[in-house]
Amino acid sequence: MERIDTFAIGRNELRKVLVGVGMDEKNILGLFSVLNKAHKHINAIVLVTTLERMGLDRDKSTRVLRRIGMDDVSISNVFRMVDESKIEAEIGKLYNATVDLG
Repeated sequence: MERIDTFAIGRNELRKVLVGVGMDEKNILGLFSVLNKAHKHINAIVLVTTLERMGLDRDKSTRVLRRIGMDDVSISNVFRMVDESKIEAEIGKLYNATVDLG
């Protein structure tokens, strides 16, 4: 069975971390909106993807994840999965075919 880790951080602490890595207020509010829609829970891959869309680079995203309590191995795995999901999305854009077996 796959192990699932849960990391918790308060809203005010997360805001401080995001301000500390240079995220502007508009993007902070946007991220909190995403979190609220997800009932204040978010998958780490979705979190990193969202942070990247908001302009944070990998170094700054790493700092955020460390402050949440993730270790470097877990962070590396998250980035690997983010990259894999981007590759899969690009392949789907380049070539989309279906095969019906009948």
